[in-house]
Amino acid sequence: MNAPPVPRTPLRPLDDVLADLLSRATALPGTEQVSTFDADGRVLAQDLVSALQVPPQDNSAMDGYAVRVADVVPGAVLPVSQRIAAGAQGMPLAAATVARIFTGAPIPAGADAVVMQEEAEPAGDGAVRFRAPPPVGQHIRRAGEDVTRGAVVLAQGRRLDSAALGMAASIGLAQLPVVRRPRVALFSTGDELVLPGTVPPAEMKPGAIYNANRFFLRSLLRRLGCEVTDLGVVPDRLDATIDALRAAAQGHDLIVTSGGVSVGEEDHVKPAVQALGTLDLWQLAIKPGKPFAYGRVAGAHFIGLPGNPVSSFVTFLLLVRPFVLKLQGAAVLATKTIAARADFAWPRADKRREFLRVRRNAAGGLDLFPNQSSGVLTSMVWGDGLVDTPPDTTIAPGDTVQFIPFVELLA
Repeated sequence: MNAPPVPRTPLRPLDDVLADLLSRATALPGTEQVSTFDADGRVLAQDLVSALQVPPQDNSAMDGYAVRVADVVPGAVLPVSQRIAAGAQGMPLAAATVARIFTGAPIPAGADAVVMQEEAEPAGDGAVRFRAPPPVGQHIRRAGEDVTRGAVVLAQGRRLDSAALGMAASIGLAQLPVVRRPRVALFSTGDELVLPGTVPPAEMKPGAIYNANRFFLRSLLRRLGCEVTDLGVVPDRLDATIDALRAAAQGHDLIVTSGGVSVGEEDHVKPAVQALGTLDLWQLAIKPGKPFAYGRVAGAHFIGLPGNPVSSFVTFLLLVRPFVLKLQGAAVLATKTIAARADFAWPRADKRREFLRVRRNAAGGLDLFPNQSSGVLTSMVWGDGLVDTPPDTTIAPGDTVQFIPFVELLA
């Protein structure tokens, strides 16, 4: 008598899985002070409050002449009474005179406008002729117009970028409080995997493939500010997988694996995690990427990604990236999308939510990579983003679609 079929695990919507996953992530304990020079990509552990105003005083936005507007009538010729460079402090401006001033220099008391040098002309004997009176306040940057004293210039949870580092420096901060880096253990499973450089292409055995996932996952994790311990490739044996997980859980906040999270006889990650801790195996209603696992091993988070390279890459971007950012206390986790024009047809609607690899063209639209297979890593190299396609949706040329640029996901 035949055994009854095993019921299929229902596919779960991506948004539900993401919400479930993020509910299990809390910001890591512990912060550190790092040099502002070295804080790119780190997440602020507390608000940065300015102890000063920026600019500290009114200053010139142009090279030119600081003037009293009331003295500047059409054709007026006024003597230059002083010269003020950036970093110098001028004297109060005497009536019926002007000050030669340079960009960033403090505005002298009494002056109420700056005339750029191109709008004035030398009149001899150190005097300057003006064509027309300027409006009050012209080319003056007011004290505190950028930052006021006591203002929060960067909020806790902000992931620091180049502009934020400049802002921190502008209020005098040489050290910044940041959340510590997540410690991540990474390994792949599969007897078919070969490390590039160990076997020449001509000598590869039938069925063997180079391990691409190990390289892009390590890069993605490091881009997110993680300290990565690369544990290499684990053989397709249950005991080896258990040993690898037990070792990975020591001293790490997160374990990330690729491959072995399906239900085949050689997929040992699921029983190995269950032997050491807890596991939720989710079947995602997305394409590419369906098998996705989350669990806990001896206090460390565990995430298992599919083995197909594009599936692994896409599920990392959509799920692991926000999870890792939340571990660091990042305030912004959502992926931004842009409305764009499809310059392609996608007539094959799928029941799953699809993420199509596309590239922007010179006309401002999106072109589709011709092979959308989950094993074609070329599509990720060729493309510069994904089109987020809802279930049961076709696309015709000219349709507006939701585009997720890789520059957003890979920052």
